[in-house]
Amino acid sequence: MNYKRLGDYIREVDVRNRDLSVTTLVGLTINKAFIPSVANVIGADLSNYKVIRKEQFACSLMQVSRDGKMPVAMFENATAIMSPAYPMFEVIDKSILMPQYLMMWFSRKEFDREASFYAVGGVRGSLTWEDFCDMKLPIPSIERQRVIVAEYETLSKRIRLNEQMISTLEAAAQTLYRKMFVDGIDKENLPTGWRMGTIANFCKDMKSGGTPSRTNNLYWDKKEYRWLKSGEVHNNIIVDIEEYISKEGLDNSSARLIPVGTVTMAMYGATAAQVAYIDCETTTNQACCNMICHTKNDAAYLFFHLLANQEDVKKLANGGAQENLSQELIAQQPIVIFDDESIKSNFTTILNKIILRYRENKNLTELQSLLLAKM
Repeated sequence: MNYKRLGDYIREVDVRNRDLSVTTLVGLTINKAFIPSVANVIGADLSNYKVIRKEQFACSLMQVSRDGKMPVAMFENATAIMSPAYPMFEVIDKSILMPQYLMMWFSRKEFDREASFYAVGGVRGSLTWEDFCDMKLPIPSIERQRVIVAEYETLSKRIRLNEQMISTLEAAAQTLYRKMFVDGIDKENLPTGWRMGTIANFCKDMKSGGTPSRTNNLYWDKKEYRWLKSGEVHNNIIVDIEEYISKEGLDNSSARLIPVGTVTMAMYGATAAQVAYIDCETTTNQACCNMICHTKNDAAYLFFHLLANQEDVKKLANGGAQENLSQELIAQQPIVIFDDESIKSNFTTILNKIILRYRENKNLTELQSLLLAKM
């Protein structure tokens, strides 16, 4: 297949919000997605912000080599505004190149590696617009593009449906938790067999992890043990891990194997107080507080308990440049302790359904990666 120069198929777009008719402000993440902007625009001149419309693209060319990724995404809603710092562009002729096909190309790991390579010589590892336009991609017939995009979108729709079902199930678990442990419950006069305790009382064991030295390649050269970073903990189910360590890395650090069914809470930084249920054997870094339970029923109950009380825990975080929790502080947090397995099993049933959808999405995402790799 002949490769074509990207710049011959796209053109820059620079439409400003002069009449202030657009008020929705969005930003762009490193993971190639638009999000509502959290920027403080009080007093800002929004008439100078750029307008982005459906099937147009925004990107960031800054520090591409440092991040190893180029933030770029196709806008799918009607219209919004963005910071004038973002370059924007659109496909010149959609009968020759589908915007959706182009976005698939941008989603490939190979694209990010190539963009990072070109950015090495730029100022602070940034990619120039000229080098970006000089990148090449295969452009098959429009009919073939439609087939490729349709296959990818079928997988994307299934992923979105699973995400919606996960949200529904999580909401059901929180409703159940409030009904059982919040509404109408007097903690000074609990039902027979119930008592107030702490997380430390409730758990079988609590432990943190460790990080093998990054300067010793032997600790990282083999994919023998999963190694979970606290940044991967974001009120989710962990079914796989981004990084691995070797047996040498495990033996020569404070990292420890954590069993399936562990509930973990991030202790430092932006993800402090975020919770995850670990559905795979793994090690973790030292910023994870790992709570090992006696049974899966206990783990399911603890997981949803921590989600329900997350904001209270987060308020206890302290520190200077970043928020900090400690294992001791988490261990002291209160929890209702009881032996009625029928109540706990309701949480397990919901958790199992959520896990199934996480695992299905992992498989669907892998299929998407295979499709991208074949482009």
